[in-house]
Amino acid sequence: MKKVKLIEVRSELGAGTRGAGMGIDALKVACLDKESDYFKRFNSIAVPDLNYTLFDKDYFPTAHHIDSILSILKSVSNTVSQTLEFGMFPLVLAGDHSNAAGTIAGIKKTCPEKTLGVIWIDAHADIHSPYTTPSGNVHGMAMAIALNEDNLDCKKNDPAPETIFFWESLKRVGIEGPKLKPEHLVYIVVRDTEGEENYLIRKLGIKAVSYNEVGAKGVSKVAEETLAHLKDCDLIYVSFDVDSLDSKFSKGTGTPVEVGLTVEEAKELCCELVHDPRVCCYEMVEINPTLDTENTMAENAFEILESTTKAILDRESKSQHKLF
Repeated sequence: MKKVKLIEVRSELGAGTRGAGMGIDALKVACLDKESDYFKRFNSIAVPDLNYTLFDKDYFPTAHHIDSILSILKSVSNTVSQTLEFGMFPLVLAGDHSNAAGTIAGIKKTCPEKTLGVIWIDAHADIHSPYTTPSGNVHGMAMAIALNEDNLDCKKNDPAPETIFFWESLKRVGIEGPKLKPEHLVYIVVRDTEGEENYLIRKLGIKAVSYNEVGAKGVSKVAEETLAHLKDCDLIYVSFDVDSLDSKFSKGTGTPVEVGLTVEEAKELCCELVHDPRVCCYEMVEINPTLDTENTMAENAFEILESTTKAILDRESKSQHKLF
């Protein structure tokens, strides 16, 4: 059986609201409250964070802390790559969603010849660049990094040369160029986007599954159609941002949005997806206990995490499918 390895990434440099760096510890509190042994069952490794640089002056208004984020993404990429090379399943628990660009880079670094598909379960498309961002928060740029996409058609900012240098460096982490094609990206319940992102989604023809579609078809059918859409992909990475959940379940994330998944729908969706033997990595991000009451988001997220991990292990115990 392939072993799951937990990769803990506490970096929150890409977020606009502080606190996501404590999300992993909030999950561990939820685990204790449930009297689960989850965090004793799996080996884990912590990627060193640079959150102390949040106290330093930020010189990058269109991509806050991008210099330090470059170091983090390189470390995440190397850690994910080493985990895959050792034949283990990387299960990444991260602070803000910018870290996912490092995860994707690590997968492609390990197997650059294989076709990667990405399932992005999130309220946000995260496809801005320093040229289009309204906030400068790099957690809104992770998919643009992976796609090597600037969206200059919608340019409204003039990033400084230093910012452009680091932006181009981010896009080269792992391997040069795009890590995936737009047709190999599926958005699920993305519902809070800006015009620049909507333009790019239409231009690139990215598949986007709305919450209404999830409600009409059911979770199982959506999972089936998503995996079928990625039929030409050798590997699949699933990224789960907790703000994909409807905000009525918790405010414990930096950017809660209404009209999203229920906890049960999220559990079913993640479990259905990871049963596919091509899924080689799963990531959960953006839990922020400082915005929460009674650790509600982490409690809900831990329930999803535990169920999804069980589905991964059940799959591995039955599958003869070799990814590497």
